[in-house]
Amino acid sequence: METTEPLYRVGIEMRFRDLDAYGHVNNAVVFNYLEVARVRFLGEQFTVEPQDGEPLYLVKRAECEYKRPIPLLDRIYVDLHLEELRSSSFRLSYRICDRDGTEYAHAETVMVTVNSSSGRPTRLPDWLRDRLTALDQEMEAK
Repeated sequence: METTEPLYRVGIEMRFRDLDAYGHVNNAVVFNYLEVARVRFLGEQFTVEPQDGEPLYLVKRAECEYKRPIPLLDRIYVDLHLEELRSSSFRLSYRICDRDGTEYAHAETVMVTVNSSSGRPTRLPDWLRDRLTALDQEMEAK
């Protein structure tokens, strides 16, 4: 489902503490950048507060391919794409780049829908599936 235009883009202000002893962003911090992008995206698109028994959206799998070390910049950008919708999960991809488009990392997360009461996987709600599909189609049309 990936399109050339990202489904969502977020700029993240970098902090000196993001750096490791080698003077570039620590590999674990990259996952924090992914989380910031994902939480902002979901928070802006889906304002439904989960009630008892309603689904939660949890990270099932996360992976990252580091293309080059990320130096200290004033801001890093995370482009988010919807890759796949399944019955109880969806897969997001991320491109981490600077304002000039230099790519530093490519990552993916699989988000699974879990019943908040039982902790067991459950189907994606129709409203979520419809909203993600509509957003993806909007980006493909651009």
